[in-house]
Amino acid sequence: MPVLKEKAMAGKEWWRPEVFAARRANLDLRSRAVNATRAFFAARGFAEVETPCLQVSPGLEPHLKAFATALTDPYGGPDRPLYLHTSPEFAMKKLLVAGMPRLYQLAKVFRNAERSATHHPEFTMLEWYRAGASLDDLMDDTEALVQECARAAGTKLLRREDKDCDPFVPWRRLSVAEAFGEYAHMDVLATAPDPTSPDRSALAAEATRIGISVSPSDTWEDIFFKVMLDRIEPHLGFDRPVILHSYPVSMAALSRPSPADPRVAERFEAYALGVELCNAFGELTDAAEQRRRFTADMDLKERLYGERYPLDEDFLAALDLGMPDSAGIALGFDRLVMLLAGAQSIDEILWAPVAQ
Repeated sequence: MPVLKEKAMAGKEWWRPEVFAARRANLDLRSRAVNATRAFFAARGFAEVETPCLQVSPGLEPHLKAFATALTDPYGGPDRPLYLHTSPEFAMKKLLVAGMPRLYQLAKVFRNAERSATHHPEFTMLEWYRAGASLDDLMDDTEALVQECARAAGTKLLRREDKDCDPFVPWRRLSVAEAFGEYAHMDVLATAPDPTSPDRSALAAEATRIGISVSPSDTWEDIFFKVMLDRIEPHLGFDRPVILHSYPVSMAALSRPSPADPRVAERFEAYALGVELCNAFGELTDAAEQRRRFTADMDLKERLYGERYPLDEDFLAALDLGMPDSAGIALGFDRLVMLLAGAQSIDEILWAPVAQ
């Protein structure tokens, strides 16, 4: 029996020719999508940049878990704690300050304790920034880029399981408030009369009314995500992709408030077949406000998980010097390739997955 088990397990190793051959078509498609991405940005005057994976601060989203390491001083000084970044955002924004008006990066990023059909601990993030651009500009960029990658992949549809989605028709643009009204039958902005300090009890009552279980320890943000995952995301991006925009201010630590409605922030996400593809912001440029938001996020992280990550003081100094009005976006490149290939899991479109 042990010998049979070893043979069965050996057959699952990704580098065995018969296993690799089953993924080869997906990997060829991935290469075409990479080439199409680089051509797309080159034609629009973007510079491709590379920034270090090792950073003082990995990214300060409260619910992300980073990989920690240490930089050893070759001259005998103390080790310096560093992290593998969860996004190249801070370094790329420093390049905006330095004078790069249009830049993009296909970056390897790292998020611990994440693994599923649509998550991987190391994955490829496509991130780009445009000085002087609006969120509408980035929405147009996203539609055009996905269409260009689909052409390069030789497909007219994004596919997942037995469903498909046409990226070539005009994408639907839907506000968060509209989505909550349409799919959850609630007014989510009414539960946040103070945009920076939403009313947890009001949202809990609304969630309970529509049959979503709420625990006493759930925050307003926890309940928001429960409603999103249960009632809204399963409907997003079927037949055609959907851009979900105008998030409540408290849900967008790195974005500026909308001048049209101070209750919401300049943020959008794009969905296809229920899968979140990207997250975009009209970038916050106020260093003092950014510090306040970062500190609040790390206070929350410490309360929830018993740890906090250091602030990137270099990034805050760059903001203080003056970052131009900009818009930026992070797109999960592996997820896009997965939908282009009709694959069921991210592992099926990676050259070499991280060991289980």
